[in-house]
Amino acid sequence: MSANHVFTHHNAGIISVTATEAPDVITSAWIDEQLADTYARTGVRPGLLRDLAGIVERRWWPEGMTFAEQAATAGSAALEASGVDPGRVGLMISTSVSRHHLEPSMACAIHHALRLPSSCANFDIANACLAFVNAIHVASTAIDAGDIEYALIVDGEGSRHTQEVTLERLRRPDVTAEQVSAEIATLTLGSGAAAMVLGKLDAHPDAHRIVGGVSRAATEHHDLCVGDLERMRTDTGRLLDAGLDLAEACWKASAERWDWSLGMDRYVVHQISQVHTRLMCERLGIDPTRVPLTFPYYGNVGPASIPITLASIADELTAGDRVLCMGIGSGLNASFTEVVW
Repeated sequence: MSANHVFTHHNAGIISVTATEAPDVITSAWIDEQLADTYARTGVRPGLLRDLAGIVERRWWPEGMTFAEQAATAGSAALEASGVDPGRVGLMISTSVSRHHLEPSMACAIHHALRLPSSCANFDIANACLAFVNAIHVASTAIDAGDIEYALIVDGEGSRHTQEVTLERLRRPDVTAEQVSAEIATLTLGSGAAAMVLGKLDAHPDAHRIVGGVSRAATEHHDLCVGDLERMRTDTGRLLDAGLDLAEACWKASAERWDWSLGMDRYVVHQISQVHTRLMCERLGIDPTRVPLTFPYYGNVGPASIPITLASIADELTAGDRVLCMGIGSGLNASFTEVVW
């Protein structure tokens, strides 16, 4: 473990994890209709989003709803499900990629919306699609240290504006097949929100134990996926290859401390596409029947995808089940974290 780090937690557990759906369903078939003329002119094959990526639909929030409002809605639901008094929350972390401005942090508006106490530290963690998993580690470390009783992690993602302007741009008469290829991944994104409350295991023995994990970086690939609210440019093929290599490096590094290769009850992977999921299962020798999927109907919801997927299977899990949360984010960074249910 000489490069990057391995981490172990001792007294932190998940008390609740919730997901909030965006209401407007946007099908891949509808997107293909919007780009029909572009496809015909450039020779790009229709159906890539559904047939290749495996994304049937994704969701949008209503126009005018802010990313902070989305995250706060999820945070309120997680607090209610946990039964924890908001006044005892000592740390709130916002992990959203989506943001309307650079300053102040998203966390400020969410902290205010949830009426959290002045004593509750709040800040953003920004690390592309990996941020929520990073926040679990940071919050668990603070709980282990005895600095806080409870932590709240929130995420709100909205793809509506980015996809609307991308569709408008790709409908221009001078767009080339190369430009479509560079921006097609933008249309796999989805909208949604999620939140998680963590606390001390000695105070909540029924909480789901955060065991620990390992992380690895391959930042030589930091320019393969670059985006903002107006445009996301992705070298899809190279990003896929580099991401699989990094996931394998993370997996191999884990063998020095963890026995994950013996098999987990569930693998909650970052939801990108059916191609990515299939190839990662093959590369790591993971049983695909133990990998729950949410991308077919939600798309890639960024950092929210892992908690959304975890929340979707929470009722199926039983005490003692081992769950491996496998996060990866553009940049590239990867972090795998084990939870015992």
